Amino acid sequence: MNYAIILSGGIGTRMQMGNFPKQYLEVEKKPILLYTLEQFQKSSAVEKIVIVAADAWREKIRGWMEEDGITKFLAFADAGDTRQESIHNGLTVCVEDSVSENDGVIIHDGVRPLVSEQLIGDCLAALADHEGCMPVLPMKDTIYQSSDGTKIDHLLERSTLFAGQAPEAFRLHPYAKINREASKEELSLTRGTSEIAYRHGMDVAMIPGDERNFKITTRSDLERFCTIVEGETK
Repeated sequence: MNYAIILSGGIGTRMQMGNFPKQYLEVEKKPILLYTLEQFQKSSAVEKIVIVAADAWREKIRGWMEEDGITKFLAFADAGDTRQESIHNGLTVCVEDSVSENDGVIIHDGVRPLVSEQLIGDCLAALADHEGCMPVLPMKDTIYQSSDGTKIDHLLERSTLFAGQAPEAFRLHPYAKINREASKEELSLTRGTSEIAYRHGMDVAMIPGDERNFKITTRSDLERFCTIVEGETK
């Protein structure tokens, strides 16, 4: 069985909309989170969905899911102080429900609503040969490194650099064990979902990502998503 953990506990300060979480903004009368959930509902590779969300939004989310026919929902998990703590909380829910050591988990941002069924399936399919999987995009621009932000120290080799995306998939129990045994400090210092996995020796494969699968972080990202949705609904 494969579980999906959807992270929906963030506030989204870079959107400059106060404390209103961007994943709940409506586009064409539908919250962004629901667009994301629909993709995992449609995916034949995912059986159950866990949503990490603040208590204050859970009743709203339940209502949206009922109206939209999201039937794979398993449970909510508490939002942590950091992204990785939220993931750990979601993993705990999955492990408590799991009945097989072969179960997988795929972790995704609620604000990446254009994830494709193909990418979801490809990430989980990679678990047949690897312990984890992350979609990546090659770097297109020349990348420089600067220690002080004012002068160039190094030119980095672009062919060795990749931009990571979500969703990221893992064999559930080994990944959950690493998170469970990590200290709160280690969880708080973890910068990416796959970082804690490869640091602890998990075999994490890279597969081609999708340019369309962007994260809605800024107002320009939101405008881009609105344009895409409006074009597809005409």
